[in-house]
Amino acid sequence: MAGIGRFEEIEAWKAGRALGREIYLITAGEPFSADWGLRSQMRGAVVSIMSNTAEGFERGGNNEFIQFLALAKGSCGELRSQLYVALDNNYITQKEFERLSSMAIEISRILAGLMSYLRQSSFRGPKYKQKNPRPPNPSASPTE
Repeated sequence: MAGIGRFEEIEAWKAGRALGREIYLITAGEPFSADWGLRSQMRGAVVSIMSNTAEGFERGGNNEFIQFLALAKGSCGELRSQLYVALDNNYITQKEFERLSSMAIEISRILAGLMSYLRQSSFRGPKYKQKNPRPPNPSASPTE
């Protein structure tokens, strides 16, 4: 993207990082320590939000970036579904569920907005910029 130089500047990535801190904290103790499968899935989903956002950005092209943002958005949905499992098994309170789910929904909204922007943008991505265009050679003949 033209105005963003590093993936750490992307709002969705920053929000994903904040959600990641929360998920890691909440899954660190009981009862998640006994349910390592759900804990691992939740941690994997939240890491996927950040990772796919970063990887897509670093690819340097809008189409690839959009694909990776779609994966990150899917991970938001996956995490929200896992939060229901945690709620239904009394691993988290209703209040914790609402807070964490709201964070994931907001990230999803940000990702959707970024994807929409990229689809409408005429900028294809930094990897498509012509780096050092060669000036025409004035001594070259027109057939060269």
